[in-house]
Amino acid sequence: MAEIIQRDGTWAFDGSTVRITPGLHRSVPLFRQTYGEVAVPLEAVSGIVFEPERKRGRLRMRLREGADPLLQATGGRLPDAADPYRLVVDIDRSGVAEYVAEEIRRALLLDQIPSDPAKTYLLPGPPVPVSVRSSDGTVSFDGTQVRIDWSDTSDRVKRATGPRIINIGDLEQVEWLPNSGYEDGFLRFVTRETVFSKLPPEKDPFALDLWGSARRDLLTALVATAVTARLPHPSTRTGSDYADRRQLTAAVPPQADHHDVLLRRLRELGELHRDGVLTDEEFAMTKAAVLRGF
Repeated sequence: MAEIIQRDGTWAFDGSTVRITPGLHRSVPLFRQTYGEVAVPLEAVSGIVFEPERKRGRLRMRLREGADPLLQATGGRLPDAADPYRLVVDIDRSGVAEYVAEEIRRALLLDQIPSDPAKTYLLPGPPVPVSVRSSDGTVSFDGTQVRIDWSDTSDRVKRATGPRIINIGDLEQVEWLPNSGYEDGFLRFVTRETVFSKLPPEKDPFALDLWGSARRDLLTALVATAVTARLPHPSTRTGSDYADRRQLTAAVPPQADHHDVLLRRLRELGELHRDGVLTDEEFAMTKAAVLRGF
């Protein structure tokens, strides 16, 4: 057993699994405490390195592409302190950190673990149901449906549409960008009908605009990861997937069903405008965003 215990957490390697447990110190980010223990099978690891610095060092573990739904959902955009695969190491424990890293590297070599992308998720996502209250509303996922209940401070367009319920089978992808404290983030659920949507997060009824507490808004990554873990693995996607369609938007004319979706959305916006829910300015801005999808 190779193990290192630090204020921010504990890494323990038993020859087949790296068990990463968050520390209990108040400096450990809320997201890291909430996400809990991560058991990383050796086959999911592509490498590990210890980076010594003047006062402290860092253990950094790299996972194979496509092995972890957390990394897939967050795209490597988690802050360093919230990233479970990074550990701050006191300078007097550098020798222990080097030993842990060397033991994992030796096991990778002996077991001949490939470094190419994984064809399936090797780590599970967070358990469901999971629910997070953010600055824009509360998002919940029970394993089959995503539900968004808007807050009183959400945009009027969103509140007018009521709670948003999305079946997992209708989802194409989850997009997530953290609230940095200097720039707003978002959590967007991309469906077959909204794959070409150009609405900004604050107006998009399929997206949470993350503008409040960066510490709490970061928890939306839990929902993003839980949903991502239950979507088809990226390796199974074909040329018709979301990314390819985004690249081909400028070259390929939208199909009739896409036009129908946009026309339906325009009719809904018109009804909200006639009912006085949307002001002239809000209607004009939202309508222009929808029309850019044609």
